[in-house]
Amino acid sequence: MIEYRSFRNFDPPALVRLWNQAQLGRGAVQHVSNDESFDPANFSQQYFDPHGLTVALDENRLVGFAHAGFGCDPTGNRLANDRGVICAVVVHPSYRRQGIGRELVHRAENYLRNSGATEIIAGPSPKRDPFYCGLYGGAQPVGFLESDPNAAPFFTKLGYQPGEQFLVTQRSMVDRDPVNFRLSMIRRKWELALADRPDPCPWWWSVRFGRLDGLYCVLVPKGGGMPVAGLTVVGLDLYARVWNEQAIGICDLWVKEGQRRQGFGQTLLVEVIKRLRQETVTCMTANIPAADEPAAAVFRSAGFVTVDRGVVFLAPKA
Repeated sequence: MIEYRSFRNFDPPALVRLWNQAQLGRGAVQHVSNDESFDPANFSQQYFDPHGLTVALDENRLVGFAHAGFGCDPTGNRLANDRGVICAVVVHPSYRRQGIGRELVHRAENYLRNSGATEIIAGPSPKRDPFYCGLYGGAQPVGFLESDPNAAPFFTKLGYQPGEQFLVTQRSMVDRDPVNFRLSMIRRKWELALADRPDPCPWWWSVRFGRLDGLYCVLVPKGGGMPVAGLTVVGLDLYARVWNEQAIGICDLWVKEGQRRQGFGQTLLVEVIKRLRQETVTCMTANIPAADEPAAAVFRSAGFVTVDRGVVFLAPKA
């Protein structure tokens, strides 16, 4: 008989053990420890609610869990309880196809709706990624990955429909950097500047990228002035065991409105690549909304290629 209950303080070691045994694919950090990564990404977050994490037990053995939470509001400075997200559903391989995952999802949905959610998605994504940031999907979760072979069939069977999709891209640091006249002209007048964080810094940035040794990079005029483009760089040391690479993640690339399609995004990426090459980084990764073709084109122009895809699933109407 499988028992279900909410998270208790003594559960983390068993949860970490299950995560490491779950075979979640290339997008999941493996051989994690609680103190090193699992606790900071999940249980130590100030908004962590034990009732949002349901575990499944076979006698005293933890064999599954589902973790639900909420995204942030458009300002990035507070939670938005109308936007519920099922961040993870993990069942031990030897306990699958027994209805445990279905029951865990059902309980996660009930938690979210009882807490005010008017819409529910499965798969954390930007602005709706309260947990597992840096543990699944690279620097930033982007739904459930195609390389996680059980995710899509499982949620489809439950009536969930595919929603927003993302390209998971990578670039080797040994690849040659693009060279063209426009880049040369921009570099004459603009330069890379580094900061610990954006200014102003949204709360949502701090609680995820801040703990991952995030760095904020901008392209500014050489004579001083406001940046024309920016992005966040995130260390991915935990993925070294999965990818056999010293990896860095690129998040939230932006170019000032009115200055787009002029080469500033490509220039910023190339300058960041050159700087990180000095830090023994061997691989860069970036997750891009599949529908944002201009952004995808900027990353392709800097040598990034698609290696995986992420899908956010929409819950059926209650």
